[in-house]
Amino acid sequence: MTSAAAGIGVDVGGTKIAAGVVGADGAVLARVRRDTPAGDADAIARTIGEVVTALDAPALPVGVGAAGHVDLDGVVRTSPNLPGWSHEPLRERLQAQLDQRRVVVANDADAAAWGEYRCGGAADVDGLVLLTVGTGVGGGVVIGDRLLRGADGGAGEVGHLIVDEGGPRCACGNLGCLEAHASGTAIGRKAREAVAQGRVRPASPLASQAPAGADVTHAALHGDPDARDLLAEAGRWLGVGLGALGNVLDPPVFVIGGGVMAAGELLLAPARAAMVERLLGRETRAVPPVRPSALGGDAGLIGAGLLAAEPAGQPQR
Repeated sequence: MTSAAAGIGVDVGGTKIAAGVVGADGAVLARVRRDTPAGDADAIARTIGEVVTALDAPALPVGVGAAGHVDLDGVVRTSPNLPGWSHEPLRERLQAQLDQRRVVVANDADAAAWGEYRCGGAADVDGLVLLTVGTGVGGGVVIGDRLLRGADGGAGEVGHLIVDEGGPRCACGNLGCLEAHASGTAIGRKAREAVAQGRVRPASPLASQAPAGADVTHAALHGDPDARDLLAEAGRWLGVGLGALGNVLDPPVFVIGGGVMAAGELLLAPARAAMVERLLGRETRAVPPVRPSALGGDAGLIGAGLLAAEPAGQPQR
């Protein structure tokens, strides 16, 4: 049986805008994709409106997931991948373009967290902490059936939990953020440092290039011990962050998504071990499982569509 359409989800990235009709069970029933006109706020909004219109579902509400700080009024305060967005009233602009139909705008990781909670890696429990490990480290939190947005929409920025005071500088300007140790960008930086310092064997495929994070994952999956060591280090730092988040939030599950998850257990196994070492009362408490994303690259699109279908106010399962 075909799933009933619930909403339209739009995932806005630095290079592409992907949209789809999302069923109540999370199935993507139709898709449209366009290149992102980065640097031009007006053109981005027009393109979002165009992909929504192209899906030919005028009765459905629209949810948009966008990287950056999205406040509770649907204003994109700032976006790291789209410098043209600064205090951009995206919800208001889209409602004007789309004949005042319902539009919900949220941070992309919040949308992905809602998707994983409703029909992905946390569909069997009453909450989760999602970490998206890619170029940076994003996050979203659902606790007790409630999406945690915070007082101004800025909750869930788990990548900027400081795990190493005085550590490497993060793109946000702080020192020692989780993102500065465990993201794909950080893995590539540490690989280049290891090559420059002679800590990589000449036989390693990393030694003959200026490796990026994806190169490290590729080499590790093909058995290179130096690459595996780099992933294990990133996994350990990821586990340090998971331990801190577990002690503060006590989620029933952690779900890890993003491009770095191509490394699979090479990243997750050391993360689990480091997390357990840091959990308060670990000898007697239930240890939250650490699972890979079930929805993959569609998590943000699906979550945005399901958020749009929620009644006004706090989303509920």
